[in-house]
Amino acid sequence: MFTLRWSVFALCMVLPLQAQKIDWDKVNSNTILNLINRQNMEMNAGYSDIIQMGDYNNTELSLNNRTIITVKQLGDYNALYFINSFADKETKAAIITQGSNNIIDVTGSNSISDGIQINVKGDNRTVFMRNY
Repeated sequence: MFTLRWSVFALCMVLPLQAQKIDWDKVNSNTILNLINRQNMEMNAGYSDIIQMGDYNNTELSLNNRTIITVKQLGDYNALYFINSFADKETKAAIITQGSNNIIDVTGSNSISDGIQINVKGDNRTVFMRNY
């Protein structure tokens, strides 16, 4: 146990984090990788905020470092695929899914899709969006 606490302390000295965002009571050998991944995301210029409430939701993001995206999935069995890693453009997007068994698949980004907000309400819906 001493080794784990020492490792967490040493890690936090190397990776400066904002203490108010970390629930230290929940940091352990199972959650430390999530903490490191979160730190890596915060160091990028882009920012992602992902909230999933429900069971079996899936979000797969392939983003460039200038993307700011907010994702909220409320329900069960929802899937989001967002790929804009091929473009070098700054992109902002917000995607909210309320319901179950919905699929949103977005590929690419351009000036038309910058700042897009996609809201899907209902069950068994599919949205395909291609930006070239």
